[in-house]
Amino acid sequence: MEQLYSFSAQDSSGQTINMTDYEGKVLLIVNTATRCGLTPQYQELQALYSRYTDQGFEILDFPCNQFRTQAPESSKEIVQICQTKFGTEFKIFDKIEVNGPDTHPIYHYLKSQQPQDKGGLKFKDVLLKLAALGAKRENGDIKWNFTKFLVNRQGDVVARFAPSMPPSKIAPHIEALL
Repeated sequence: MEQLYSFSAQDSSGQTINMTDYEGKVLLIVNTATRCGLTPQYQELQALYSRYTDQGFEILDFPCNQFRTQAPESSKEIVQICQTKFGTEFKIFDKIEVNGPDTHPIYHYLKSQQPQDKGGLKFKDVLLKLAALGAKRENGDIKWNFTKFLVNRQGDVVARFAPSMPPSKIAPHIEALL
């Protein structure tokens, strides 16, 4: 049976990272972009990371340029922007695709486990749907940047949060798993 820990991904410096490195940790896996209206969420993501990392919490950041090309920079440039502008300290991976024929295997898996978003801000969700008009979507596809998957210590994908869901609102769900 396939599980999250059977996958690997390249980090922003090109090193292969096995998901087994994260066994026993609570994870928040996020597809991000540096030029999106939701990019300020990086501040809240870093706040969550700072608050919970000592308790076994990790954020895995997967930049993606599929939504109106809002992450055009190289992976190394993305890291520099995130560290300089938002003070991020969590792991940033190489850019991937989260939808379509070149979807990264981790995202195939995440979407198969949690095909629907929950939470979010209704008005922002409507705006995101409008922004994504014309994009071919399949059931379970990621709708936009900053979709968040929460994974428990056993590697189970327990929730998928809408892009407009502020990371700070996910804190109670994280605490329940820690």
